[in-house]
Amino acid sequence: METFDRGSAGSARVAIVGGIHGDEPAGVRIVERLAAELPSLAAADREGGDGGLVRLVLANEPAIEAETRYTDADLNRSFPGDPDSEEYERALAPRLTAELEGFDAVLALHTSHSAPPPFAIFSDLAESVRRTVTGLPVDHVVDASGLRSTTLDSTVPHTVSIEVGRQGSEGAVEFGYDACLAFLRVHGALADEPPTFSETVVVKGSEEVPKGGGDPRVHFANFEEIPEGAVFAEDDVHTHQVEEPGVVPILASENGYDDIFGIYGRVTGVVKPPGEGEPRVYPRDDGDERDDGDGRAEREERGGSGGDGEGGENGTGRSERAE
Repeated sequence: METFDRGSAGSARVAIVGGIHGDEPAGVRIVERLAAELPSLAAADREGGDGGLVRLVLANEPAIEAETRYTDADLNRSFPGDPDSEEYERALAPRLTAELEGFDAVLALHTSHSAPPPFAIFSDLAESVRRTVTGLPVDHVVDASGLRSTTLDSTVPHTVSIEVGRQGSEGAVEFGYDACLAFLRVHGALADEPPTFSETVVVKGSEEVPKGGGDPRVHFANFEEIPEGAVFAEDDVHTHQVEEPGVVPILASENGYDDIFGIYGRVTGVVKPPGEGEPRVYPRDDGDERDDGDGRAEREERGGSGGDGEGGENGTGRSERAE
């Protein structure tokens, strides 16, 4: 693990983490760029900083060097970890947690082979998380509170993960860099321009959609509502037909993951910006309903979505074994 401490324009202590998965180079490049551009702690103090801190972390150096997702165990499935574990990532998890202890806001960078658009993920909607989510340039945030409890955002307080784009793409690097600047602005660490906030649509994740084998086919894009009775995805083993209205896919991908096509979710409401009520999920007004398909091309220009596939229990579709 490599850590860079940089100065802040404000008093908040914030952190950005890249390289949780070693085969996602965008996060590494973004952290290295920010480390080169942000002022040192001493320079920030000379320029009238208010005692804050920006911590930049490259998490899994052996996996980064090997350009592989992990060496022994998936780091984002290993929290809180075990310092005495013989598996590198399970021993790394508590060290990374310690590096982030006491921080006011944390942003974890990810990419995947999934389709656009980019989106954020939270597990606990604290005030700082509300500020991060509504200040990022994303339309959707996934509520992962009922899913895995072994990820960074489910174990380290005030953490939001962001899927910045398609793995290996330049678009992911550029979008992720801009998202990090937005994150720094909304927490007062960067004062080059005022932060901007907007309502963000919340999608509650519910169930992983398993693969079986053979030729995988996905028929709907991320956050596109699947009509009742339609087939979301299929291969030579499974046909996943959705039997209820309101289901949308998260991390939809034919080849991004070995064992799943993605996750089922449902739109549950919106998170409102700071100053507009409590940090909770509010029902969507009728005027908020948007046809995601109409805006998809514009959002694809941001760099595409991605992720690290977190899943849970409650079923929303039907899986049939092929004869």
